[in-house]
Amino acid sequence: MKRYKIIHQTAYTFSAPVTLNPHYLMLRPRESHELRIESSVLRISPTASLRWVRDIEDNSIAIAEFTEQSDRLEIYSEVDIQHYNVAPLDFIVDDYAVNYPFAYTREHRLFLRPYLIVPKGSTGRRFNVWVKAVQQGAEGVQTFEFLHSLMERIHKDFDYRIREEEGVQTAEQTLKLGSGSCRDFANLFILTARRCGFAARFVSGYLNTIGPSEIPGATHAWAEVYIPGGGWKGFDPTSNCVVGPDHITIAVSHNPASVPPVAGAYVGPPGAGLQVGVWVKSLDEPVESPVALPA
Repeated sequence: MKRYKIIHQTAYTFSAPVTLNPHYLMLRPRESHELRIESSVLRISPTASLRWVRDIEDNSIAIAEFTEQSDRLEIYSEVDIQHYNVAPLDFIVDDYAVNYPFAYTREHRLFLRPYLIVPKGSTGRRFNVWVKAVQQGAEGVQTFEFLHSLMERIHKDFDYRIREEEGVQTAEQTLKLGSGSCRDFANLFILTARRCGFAARFVSGYLNTIGPSEIPGATHAWAEVYIPGGGWKGFDPTSNCVVGPDHITIAVSHNPASVPPVAGAYVGPPGAGLQVGVWVKSLDEPVESPVALPA
């Protein structure tokens, strides 16, 4: 078991006081047998009333509603967790799904349908060529090996770059550019896996950075595939690893565009400044206080 403290600070600045519409916050980790929340704090300025809901995919969402205008919106989330997914490879695949290709049972397909669909307009000629290359010689290969190879291929063939722009690149864009962010790599993995017959979904969360780094954690995105017998297993083509105790899930979705950490709108003059700070720190080591975002 590993213990972590996660701090996520978001600050919007406006040129004049604005009216804030409801904001939807996905900042609370998904609790399960693999993850337990010890404590959590959520502070918002200006003062907001909060309603907690679970969406259709069982993600925890805080809906913040405001009654006063402000020229600044600050959201501070601090969560301490226990993470038990220390042996992600400890699972047994059902006999019928050990080798690729296989077909999900009828019962599974009824539930997994949204995670099997490749949306129209999201792919094209480049993607079709890419999938054929991925599938070449793969028949009879073990299912986990096939997925692991796909993860490695994306990690090796594409250049990682930080993108400040909102949204997710299409598979065609990533293939054309030969580069993308973690969410772009996750999307390419998901669509490729789906075209190959796997149920796959997008995951948004945090990553505890490994090794020496001035960045003590980051928001991150990766993919999960439903493997019969093993359940939903995570693959991170950006880090080139199977998802384990250093990955902390916040939200999952069949649609990569639907799980931002903070979403909302305002009424007022156009243009807004944004600053985000994320810290993920092991509680088994001394915890340093993060530097506050400038006022």
